[in-house]
Amino acid sequence: MVQITRDTIIGDILDIAPETAPLFMSIGMHCLGCPASRGETVAEACMVHGVDVDALLGELNNTIAANQK
Repeated sequence: MVQITRDTIIGDILDIAPETAPLFMSIGMHCLGCPASRGETVAEACMVHGVDVDALLGELNNTIAANQK
């Protein structure tokens, strides 16, 4: 099973789990196709958008786990 951490690059997450895109959109990352946003880590995106990194990691990992069943 894939485990997303605070150091995982957002572009990598979207490549392996495109179903997570709505989670990123919900925190204000509306330009997921931009090179800058795809190259950020989860921690960097959370810092910029004022989001609790642990909460987002939980949502990301739960979404991925649910789709791997």
